[in-house]
Order: sequence, then structure tokens, then C-alpha cells
Amino acid sequence: MSYKVFFVEDEIITREGIRDNVDWQASGFEFCGEAADGEMALPLLRSIQPDVLITDIKMPFMDGLQLSKIVREHMPWVKIIILSGHDEFEYAQQAINLGVTDYLLKPVTVQKLQNTLCKLAVQLDQERKEQENLKKLQEQVEENRATLRDKLLFKLAVGAISPTDAIEKGQMLGLDLIARVYLVVILKIELGDRTEQYDYDEYQRVQSVVTGLLENNPDIFVLKRDWGDLILIMKGSTPEYLEEERDLLLDDIRQAVAKTRYQLTIGVGVSKKRIADISQSFVEALAHIQNLTGENKSGSNQAVEQAELFKVDKLAVENYLRSGTKDEFDEFFNAYLCPLGETALKSNLIKNYIFVDVVLAVAKLVNDLGGEVDKVIPELNSIELVMSNIKTIEQLREQAFKILSSALAYRDSQPNGQYKKLIRRAKEYMESHYTNAELSLNEVAARANLSASHFSVVFSQETSQTFKEYLTEIRINKAKELLRMTSLRSADIAYQVGYNDPHYFSSVFKKNTGLSPIEFRSQT
Repeated sequence: MSYKVFFVEDEIITREGIRDNVDWQASGFEFCGEAADGEMALPLLRSIQPDVLITDIKMPFMDGLQLSKIVREHMPWVKIIILSGHDEFEYAQQAINLGVTDYLLKPVTVQKLQNTLCKLAVQLDQERKEQENLKKLQEQVEENRATLRDKLLFKLAVGAISPTDAIEKGQMLGLDLIARVYLVVILKIELGDRTEQYDYDEYQRVQSVVTGLLENNPDIFVLKRDWGDLILIMKGSTPEYLEEERDLLLDDIRQAVAKTRYQLTIGVGVSKKRIADISQSFVEALAHIQNLTGENKSGSNQAVEQAELFKVDKLAVENYLRSGTKDEFDEFFNAYLCPLGETALKSNLIKNYIFVDVVLAVAKLVNDLGGEVDKVIPELNSIELVMSNIKTIEQLREQAFKILSSALAYRDSQPNGQYKKLIRRAKEYMESHYTNAELSLNEVAARANLSASHFSVVFSQETSQTFKEYLTEIRINKAKELLRMTSLRSADIAYQVGYNDPHYFSSVFKKNTGLSPIEFRSQT
């Protein structure tokens, strides 16, 4: 790979001699231009964008140091080779301060310059390779970031993540999820005439036009599904403002799609005030889609109200997932799902509501256990397709069993039970906040999304320690470390590990170690 080199020298004989006698190509370079001084060189450098600049120091109008300074500021990637006479040591020092790549004393032989260029080519090759590797790494990071972003939005849509986790993970991925109201919109783009030839590239262009209307809006999060639907999670300050923004946006999308041979079906969910309720808006948007494409044309609000009459007993599903077995599935299905089955099969809308209730309960269980819901239950990635293929009671039974049994198998594979993730989250919080003398059971319980009394019982069951015992253990272990590794006074250490009273700290330390802090330090 050749690199571009530009030469600046006011002595024409020297300039032409080097230009015509150096074998640039053999050194890995292409001679791309020359100039008699820095002022004449600048516009050419800006146009040519060379990789290497060779310049004399002493020149009229603009000397090599002035030129190098400007090039370093505006084209920092350019490698600079300075040519200088023996009596210009002060100039050389300034050149070094500018970060020049090399400094050659005149007279410069062709061979010496060629050797310098060969070494420089190796350096440029290495830098280019590192840049390419960095670019690939950045692309991989962005791909992973996009994947994690999609997973987070999917979990929001199906209710498989707590509000606290959603906000924290959203911040890490550059998504600001905090708002007063939320709603979900589903966009389904299909050929207007199903008998026409489907063109994947054309479809992608249409979808790109639609996403182009959304991508610069920080209040809209777009999730593309494998089957082509777009799920929009929108946020705003008030329901009225959010619905107005939604309607303006949907008008623009309708106009854009109307210019193609595709048709647009839009499912709209009702605005919600909590992140935890985004999944309800998703279900309503899904119901709206089914209502528009199915048998009932009476409108989404009526459809949602109708579906509410046939919702599954979520508590029964959750209890089955927590304590049930595969052998008890038939009993559970016959008691809670089968009675709704006949009615559900007559209406896609009701079927979807029933099925989504089961799915949301499963997603909640897997999330509470610290699992990746879309990995444990891959059917969730194509939930609409799964539901559309359910035509009989037996198919409903089969799909429900498949999803519920996968959740039960995952539950049984977890050694610490359903509270594993909650306890891990609580421990992490305690380990990062133990220095706060006011850290309380209530505060940590809130981080685990449990009441203080419930958290206290669960924590003791899962760790075989009380909350106070575990927090004390963290503080005493840290105090031991500080006593061994620092010369801090015992009183200072007490404050650093979360005790406002040094005397109380000494008492607790001795109770847990059998030694006072002073005695402990003297033994180390």
C-alpha cells in the first residue's frame, strides 16, 4: 500500500534533486506534490491530504516550523520530516516540541532519505492496521450495543424487566427512559396487493423511509422485529402531548407509505404513567392490530374492553410457575386456560390477550431469576407468529405447555430459586454503599423491589444471614483490610466503613473477630 508524500523546499536544485532521484515507489510512497515555501504549500496540502510532509526549516514567507505548526493543528495524522542545516539546533528543538516524526541534517543523501521513508512506511502500515482493528472493534461494540438495545426494548414491551433495571440499563445504552407517560405503537407494512411480486430490497427501502422519520426523535425508541413489524415505544410529558405527537408522526408515516405499493396497518396502545405498564400498552397495540385485520371492526377501545373480560387469572399463572410441575400442567390448563379456550379461538383479539397474559407471567419469572427471557423462551421473539398459528384447543394447549415447561425447567435449574437476581442486586448495592452509616434495610429492600418485611425474610432464607449480619460482615472485612494496608487511626477507619461512633465500631469489631482493632493490627 502506497502513501502520499508532499515536499516543501525553497532551493529548486535540492527540491528537484530529491524529487527526481528518490525511488518513492520502492519505499512505499507516491510523490504527490511540491512547493517552494509554506504559504504556497498550505492550499495544496489541504487539497491533497498527504500522509507525509517533508519540509525544509529555513524558507521565505512561511518557514518549515510555521508550516509544521499549522499542519499539526489541522491535519494531525500527517507525519512530518524536517530537513535542517547544522547551524539550526534551536530550530531543531522547536521542531521536536511540535512532535515531528524525524529530523534530518543537510545535506540529505537520497539513500538516507530513502531509509527514513522505509522505516516510516513500516510505522504507517502498523498504524493503519491498528486503525482498521480499532474500527472493527468499534463496529463490533456498536453491533453488540444495538443487540443489547433491542433486547432491552423487547423486555420493556413484554414486561420482562423491572423499572429500575430498565432505567439503569437504558442509561448505559444511551436510552433515556424516564418520562411521565408512555405508549406503544405497532406498524405493520405489507404489500397492498398480495398477488404482486414481493421485493425484499424494495421492502427494506420502504422500511428505511419510515425509520428515517423516527430516528432523530429522542422520545421514540424503535424495535424492529424479524417478521418486519416495527414496535415504537414513545414517551412524553402528558397524555395529551404524547397523543398529539403520535398522531402527527403517524400522519407523516401514512403519507410516506402511501407513495409506495405497500399498505400500512397501525396498532395503537393507550398511554400509561409507569414503565411497568408499557407491556399493557403493547398488548393493547397488538389487540388493535388484530382488531383491524381480523373479524371485529368496531374499534380498538371497544376491542380492549371486550378482551379485558377474558383475561387470565395472572395470580394463578404466577403460582403455577413458582411451585408447579410439568405433571400438573393438564390440571392447571383445564382449570384456568381451557374455559377461555373456545371463546378465544373465535376471536384473535381475545386469544392474543389470553396468550400474552401467560407470556408476561413467564417473562416476569425468568427476569426475577436473572435469566435472559428471549433465550429461555425463544418463542417470545416471534410471539405474533406463534399466536397466529393457534387454531385449535390442542394447539393452544401445546404452545402453552411448551412455553410454561421451558420456564419451569429454567426455574428448577437455578440453585438459589426465584430470588437469586434480587438478592444479587441487593448485595451489590450493599457492597457499594456500606460506607453510608445511614444505609438501612428499607433502602436496600426498595432496590430489590420488595417490601422491607418480605425482603428481610427472603434475604435470610437465601443467604443464611440477616441483613444486619451481612452488612456488618462487609464493614468488618473492609476494616480488616484498612488496618493491614494503611496507617489510618481506628477512629478514621470506623468512619470509612460506615460507623459514626468509633467506640461502637471497636465493640462490633471485637465481637466479630475476638480482637480489638489495635490488637488486630499488632498481629499483622
